[in-house]
Amino acid sequence: MSRRQPRPGRQTSKQARSTEGELRIIGGDWRSRVLRFPDEGGVRPTPARTRETLFNWLNFQLPGSRCLDLFSGSGVLGLEALSRGASHVRFVDHTPGLARALRENLRKLNSQGGEVICQEVIAFLDQPAADPVDILFMDPPFRQGWLEQLIPLITERGWLRPSGWVYLEYESDRSAPDVPAHWHLHRAKSAGQVTYALYQLDDQAGRSE
Repeated sequence: MSRRQPRPGRQTSKQARSTEGELRIIGGDWRSRVLRFPDEGGVRPTPARTRETLFNWLNFQLPGSRCLDLFSGSGVLGLEALSRGASHVRFVDHTPGLARALRENLRKLNSQGGEVICQEVIAFLDQPAADPVDILFMDPPFRQGWLEQLIPLITERGWLRPSGWVYLEYESDRSAPDVPAHWHLHRAKSAGQVTYALYQLDDQAGRSE
């Protein structure tokens, strides 16, 4: 998403707000907290109605879980997870301004469970996972082939624990992505131009078969 350049001189508060996005946490300990993030990198936070459905699906899996939020952007999915009882969320996004805002929002929430990594997602995933997670969220930019590149890495590098969960968002006008045989579709819904799906791994290994 492009940013309009401000005119020289001091910005008014209205002008400053125009370069920011806003999100509201909808559940858990931080319910109704409003946070802001910079209008950078074409961020499109997952809508509240979609989040409500997703976290209803994951209601019993969240407490004490370790999560990974890829293409985190505003961080809304990982923040909702922390608010609802996840013990740790690692946020990965390559945009420095968004990473700074996420760290600041975690500080405002007095959260000890969030870790922000400013790095390209493909470089982050292309390393053996030292600490596999219980839940992985992935909402990549559309129409760039990210799911086809990254799903194999998630499996090959062992990023998920046995019986782990994977949440994906993708364009409604495309077919469902190819996933490993040990990923089983749990739920899927479409809302306008977006389809979102939750998969669960077999209770054996989360690594390549």
